[in-house]
Amino acid sequence: MTATGTATSQTPSATRRITGVALASVSGVAVAVQSRINGELGVRLADGFAAAVVSFGLGLLVLVPATPAGRRGLVALRSALRTGVLRPWQCLGGTCGAFLVATQGLTIGRLGVAVFTVAVVAGQSGSSLAVDRAGIGPMGRQPVTRQRLAGAVLTVLAVVLAVGDRLSDPGSLALALLPLLAGVGVAWQQAANGRVRAASGSALTATLVNFTVGTVALLVAFSIDLAGRGWPVGHLPSEPWLYLGGPIGVVFIAIAATVVRFTGVLLLGLATIAGQVVSAVLLDLVLPTPASHPGVTTVLGAALTMAAVLVAALAPPARSRRRPAADPARR
Repeated sequence: MTATGTATSQTPSATRRITGVALASVSGVAVAVQSRINGELGVRLADGFAAAVVSFGLGLLVLVPATPAGRRGLVALRSALRTGVLRPWQCLGGTCGAFLVATQGLTIGRLGVAVFTVAVVAGQSGSSLAVDRAGIGPMGRQPVTRQRLAGAVLTVLAVVLAVGDRLSDPGSLALALLPLLAGVGVAWQQAANGRVRAASGSALTATLVNFTVGTVALLVAFSIDLAGRGWPVGHLPSEPWLYLGGPIGVVFIAIAATVVRFTGVLLLGLATIAGQVVSAVLLDLVLPTPASHPGVTTVLGAALTMAAVLVAALAPPARSRRRPAADPARR
């Protein structure tokens, strides 16, 4: 981001794009593992909001010791907010991350990781196209090419195929709408965090802002949940691995905030999806939950998602317009 708050118009080198795609794919595996962890934690606590608070809160605690190292980034961030280079609403990406983590605890126990992931994929792909086209991310406006559009459409078809065997269960189908909406929010979150990273010059600062905002949002939601339903009937589990969701999320957010300026929101999302889908189906096959025994349609839906990723990823690099895109907040 420049001093005027506009996005860069330079096209990243092929090496940076490839490195960004590789890192995003690895982080996608981490997201699928996080989904399984938080889903199981939600089942143990019998409360998805409580599981989300634990996950996000632990992620924030991991970041607190690193705050002094990111002090320079926080100073730059305050300056960017004061001068109008960055708008306050662009620091709210963590709310979308909070919603995603909450849906993990609320739905995976019933949907399984594979269906959950494919639903997130469908929402994220379409939303990424819109976010890139609007120039919300740090790369500025990215045109909607035929191959990029085809990749997004194929992912929507994939989610329909993957949840096709759930059409007779309206309850499960309705639950799939939650991760679908979460996927829509993930694209905006990645763009917003990329803006924060560009303004602060620090991926650590962007990650800290994300987890602080998300934790506050989840505490508000959990308080409302407590007022309506009372204290969760479940108990905190003793297995240490069930508390790794937050630290895994820190890694994912930091990677996304760093590489989105090289890949754009759509390619970042699709590369992440590639790692997510493969690992999600494998998790459901190797370590199934009572509700996650993926059938043929789920596996085919995941395969179609992979095909969609390849279609969009093999498209020629989309060049942003010569004139840098104006900050959407100034329109």
